[in-house]
Amino acid sequence: MRRMEIGRVGIDHGDVVLFSDFEDDGQMWRGEGPRQSRAPVRFSEPYAKPPHVQVSISMWDIANTTNIRADIQAEDITNEGFDIVFRTWADTQVARVRVAWTSIGELPQDDGWELY
Repeated sequence: MRRMEIGRVGIDHGDVVLFSDFEDDGQMWRGEGPRQSRAPVRFSEPYAKPPHVQVSISMWDIANTTNIRADIQAEDITNEGFDIVFRTWADTQVARVRVAWTSIGELPQDDGWELY
């Protein structure tokens, strides 16, 4: 459990289309083996400390002729943003993916004072 030190808690959220590889025969659609797609996200305003970030697939279009293999994570989380990373492997064909995200964390004090 993460305890918040101050009384100001912020929640931010969004949706990101990571890729649409079926349109141009991109690596997620035609490729084999380990592949990844990474997208940077910036929060609407900075947090006081890196927040907790939750990501989930909100839409996917995947071929039904191969096994479905997918991993989605938030990486490199800072006060200002993070990276969404989608990975697949083997012969999985992914046409497109959209990812929903939510961040929860401490906001800076309004008065700008920081004691000790």
